[in-house]
Amino acid sequence: MNQIDFLVLTLTLLSIVTFGVWKTRGQHNIESYLLGNHKMKWGMIGLSVMATQASAITFISTPGQAYASGMGFVQNYFGLPLALIIVSVFFIPIYYKLKVYTAYEYLERRFDLKTRLLGAFLFLIQRGLAAGITIYAPSIILSTILGWNLSFTILGTGILVIIYTVSGGTQAVSITQKQQMGVIMGGMFVAFGYILYYVIDFISLRDAVEVAGILDKTDAIDFDFSFQKRYTIWSGLMAGLVLQLSYFGTDQSQVQRYLGGKNVRESRMGLMFNAILKIPMQFFILFVGVMVYVFYIFYTPPIHFNDQSLELIRESWANDQLITIENSYNDLILERKNLTLSYTEEENATKKLKFKDDLISIDAQQEVMRNKVKDLINEVDPELATKDSDYIFLTFILNYLPHGFIGLLIAVILSASMSSTSSELNSLASTSTVDLYQRIIKREDTDKNYLMASKWITFIWGVLAIMFAFIASDSENLIETVNIIGSVFYGTILGIFLVAFFIKRVQGNSVFIAAIMAESVVIVCHFLNVNGYFSIGYLWYNAIGVLLTVVLAWLFSFMQEKPRAMN
Repeated sequence: MNQIDFLVLTLTLLSIVTFGVWKTRGQHNIESYLLGNHKMKWGMIGLSVMATQASAITFISTPGQAYASGMGFVQNYFGLPLALIIVSVFFIPIYYKLKVYTAYEYLERRFDLKTRLLGAFLFLIQRGLAAGITIYAPSIILSTILGWNLSFTILGTGILVIIYTVSGGTQAVSITQKQQMGVIMGGMFVAFGYILYYVIDFISLRDAVEVAGILDKTDAIDFDFSFQKRYTIWSGLMAGLVLQLSYFGTDQSQVQRYLGGKNVRESRMGLMFNAILKIPMQFFILFVGVMVYVFYIFYTPPIHFNDQSLELIRESWANDQLITIENSYNDLILERKNLTLSYTEEENATKKLKFKDDLISIDAQQEVMRNKVKDLINEVDPELATKDSDYIFLTFILNYLPHGFIGLLIAVILSASMSSTSSELNSLASTSTVDLYQRIIKREDTDKNYLMASKWITFIWGVLAIMFAFIASDSENLIETVNIIGSVFYGTILGIFLVAFFIKRVQGNSVFIAAIMAESVVIVCHFLNVNGYFSIGYLWYNAIGVLLTVVLAWLFSFMQEKPRAMN
């Protein structure tokens, strides 16, 4: 990055923060601070909902996910349209009818205080951890690749978010997210345009997609019934449906976005906006990653995308082994390039098939070379993470985009981090204020004092998120890490709400005990899964949690008296 990049980056971020603070000045009550006085129209709701979900992790990790594993991750979102329809039909009218600030208020009216607090507590745990990761994820990668100080990057991102989130509340979050989504999508299209610009010097877009398909990068749908695979069409449509239904229907970071709408119709249209556009957007981001893979067929990729890890090897006893592996790797990359050109230019079907088989074989061999380097990293420093997919897209940006656009793409990453983190802080503050402070600590107080308490709680959660970022660890691809954290808790939370909506005979004690037991089982399953005792895709945690909560609550209800009427 040079001075032009830093200028573009600084002006972009400061303009977003300044605009958000200026547009939301003069708020005087808690309703405007938490719900924006119900003034938001469907377009702003739709963009705010999308921006909340599209964190920096989405734009750093998702292209790398496609580069490494293909486009199968898109199946994670196949249940989303149906989930949003269900939320629009059942959840939104109830929330508006009861005029709640948070989703968990409803649980007390339907059940009792302890069930409300349990729902709020589960949300605060998983969303608080996620807030730390959304700050940590771009910070660790930017600090590694750009040489920035990690502490400075974490603090800088966190402080900017705290300023406008504390200042303007929900309205500031929604207004700034509109600007951030514009920067984000504009930056992604710029990156995609430059990838095409480089690739079509060698082959057409059609041939590029064909080659990517040969190398198993464009397979977006897997009909395998295996529970061990992370992403199949069945896990997306069933377990993914549960995940998305819980996220959009019960997670305060999303509920708060559409509760700020003018009416039920505007909120529903905002969600339908996402139902239509979310999967195409995710597909496009994954496709960008696939095209980066094709790009690196013609331009020599690093054997490992985390330069710091390579530098450690170069300075160690393993340097000679690294040089030997790199030489073999570079030969394979050149051969892969030549085979790709031969394949696309060949018209004879028999010869074309031979080139195809050779191309698949060479591609597999270069991946073996990459894995040898990862093994070498482990030998040099067993504590060092070897997964480098989170660094792939940013490496392309820094090495092949012109100055100015590099600053814009870095602004995209930081804008996405700020966007999702601000939503999370805002929702954490809402739940803490309404479900804990206002309900338990300070039952009677002035609206002005509640507003001030909300701002202080927002600030405290911002500080905690920064602290979580400092202690976060990168054990998975980051986009998966956030989904894993959510999947551990979302099924149980959704189960509580489904019981509340549809099984009227169940009382608070039954659903409370059922939820505790269900969450315990999910946590044990996750522990056994990560320690290798059995293998199951993490999306199925959601299905386990919701099924256990609903079934156990229903069974326990037969031991209880008739349910009380909801106030």
